[in-house]
Amino acid sequence: MARITRKNARRGLAAVGALTIGAIALSACAGGSGEESDDNTLTLWHFEGANSAMGIAWDEAIKVFEEETGATVEFEEKSFEQIRSTASQVLNSDEAPDIMEYNKGNATAGLLASQGLLADIGDAVEEYGWDDKLAPALQTTARYDEDGVMGSGAWYGIPNYGEFVTVYYNKDAFAEAGLAVPTTYDEFVDVLGAFADQGVTPLATAGLEYPLGQVWYQLALSQADRQFVNDYQLYENPVDWEGEEITYATETLADWVDQGYISKDVTGLKAEDAGVSFINGTAPIFISGSWWYGRFVDEIDGFDWGVFPFPDSDLSLGSSGNLWVVPERSGSKDLAYQFIDITMRPEIQALIGNNGGLPVAADEADITDAKSLELIQAFNAVNDKDGLSFYPDWPTPTFYDSLVAELQELVNGTKTPAEVQTSLGDEYESYVADFR
Repeated sequence: MARITRKNARRGLAAVGALTIGAIALSACAGGSGEESDDNTLTLWHFEGANSAMGIAWDEAIKVFEEETGATVEFEEKSFEQIRSTASQVLNSDEAPDIMEYNKGNATAGLLASQGLLADIGDAVEEYGWDDKLAPALQTTARYDEDGVMGSGAWYGIPNYGEFVTVYYNKDAFAEAGLAVPTTYDEFVDVLGAFADQGVTPLATAGLEYPLGQVWYQLALSQADRQFVNDYQLYENPVDWEGEEITYATETLADWVDQGYISKDVTGLKAEDAGVSFINGTAPIFISGSWWYGRFVDEIDGFDWGVFPFPDSDLSLGSSGNLWVVPERSGSKDLAYQFIDITMRPEIQALIGNNGGLPVAADEADITDAKSLELIQAFNAVNDKDGLSFYPDWPTPTFYDSLVAELQELVNGTKTPAEVQTSLGDEYESYVADFR
């Protein structure tokens, strides 16, 4: 039975927009009793495309699994929206799969864990040693307490790939402008100023969707330490919304608009617009996620490009990828654990890496594609210093929309930095207060 407390009951109300329960459009044949079935079948759901890095690697993992176990995998490709919108209802029914990919975070995997819908896989983690393969920040999104807050408590999932935000740059544009890759924050600002002086808006970003919020959070992280991240993301202590980290981020973002480093037009742009402006060479710098990397490899042919870490910051946006979770009603839990373990093997991790993904436990020597290796080494460098710091919208189910709206006001000049911080702080506290 689902565990219901005052806190997670409140979360359920707050997250209803993110986890709308509609009519079940999904079907599967997994046994729903939660006991091990005798049919030697593993029902698996995920939403990765067949040609994606994860889709390619997991398809191979299915073949290995069937060969080694003699069991049959009944794979059902679902859309992200299918799984997202019906998860609570499906996982509480006899139609639950034995294993599935699910989104990480408090309002998603954490919510299902708090409702008792996901199996505690701690014994399997210990048996297979998965914790030894995952950096501390990657483990954060796999563990949830009784209220569904990530970072502590039981293990409810395992990621086998990751993601992070970095700085993409146009090498040719830098060379033409006589600029070197900045290694300090002051040098980075000098680069922005040099492009602006040449009449070029240096930063590609977007205010209708997530990229601008990523820039804002990265600026805060540049002034922060791990305790700030734990307070902001894990609710360990109150966050000071007038403190150094957030004030610096908000005031600096407003200044970058005033200096011409960011166009005021970003309030009408989506992430796709920002990415395309980097692809076509209009903007020489783009701060965003590793999920763009493969597309840039495929579509940029007019100039050379690369990545560098945001200077003078030990912390970066990023996290594990989505999780393998095992529903509590799975009838083949042991088979599910065997499949997860196969996806963590070096050869499967290498497939993720050589096809544009970010494996969490790959041997760099197994990565044969030079461009892929560049990204993986950058990701590993962040993990080596425990730098992954998640995303700015994670703390509440509605914070993404609030952050987008408030930063639009900031860019438009219709709110001051202090007013933006007050609005964001009020939204944050209205949800987070119940978890302290």
